[in-house]
Amino acid sequence: MWSPQIPVLSEKFWVIQYDLRGHGQTASDDGQYPLEFFVDDLIMLLDYLKVKKAVLCGLSMGGYIALRAAERNPERLLGLILADTQAKADSNEAKLKRAASIKAIKTTGVKPFAESFIKTAFAPQSLSPKSEEVITIQKIIESNSPSGICGALLALVSRTDTTSSLQAIQVPTLILVGEHDMLTPVSASEEMHQRISGSEMSVIKNAAHLSNLENSQEFNRRVSEFLSEIEYQKA
Repeated sequence: MWSPQIPVLSEKFWVIQYDLRGHGQTASDDGQYPLEFFVDDLIMLLDYLKVKKAVLCGLSMGGYIALRAAERNPERLLGLILADTQAKADSNEAKLKRAASIKAIKTTGVKPFAESFIKTAFAPQSLSPKSEEVITIQKIIESNSPSGICGALLALVSRTDTTSSLQAIQVPTLILVGEHDMLTPVSASEEMHQRISGSEMSVIKNAAHLSNLENSQEFNRRVSEFLSEIEYQKA
């Protein structure tokens, strides 16, 4: 899902992308894990690669992981990019919706779930007809195991609310959100922006929840500008 960003950012920066637990080529184990395990994986990966500090960039669930990492391991951050995400935990309505998704995946499989997700994640102009980005994301979702997807949904349901820790974030922070994002709306980004001192925020035009794909040019421009402003120190 980061293919539009990697070639651009790799020209100036060391970029690490990895498959989350239960996704891609990373095993899902038993599919029973809280979001905390995702943070554990992230920190262990940085340790393995001998990266003392990094700029974390997370979109949607990746943003939840980055926010919890910022709360739990602030010493590992050089900066933070929060895209189409929020600090609040799931509402009761959202929890019930995720529970229904888990039940549906166990009953009818991953394909219907993928179809349902893309309808809410992309702006209407990307869906009719389906753009290349939509087709790619649908294939990525369908390639994951049911246990991995259900495990991620359980992790999202059980994640903590990180709102109270936003004011403690001391590293440069960029907040990006698609103007048509229905899953984590602009208002959620505005709330984080107000609470994180010195943060920058940009609304990505002509994009919904997956703003890095729907308007990659604008997304890349803002991220590149932000990264260029950060002072880096050699370990």
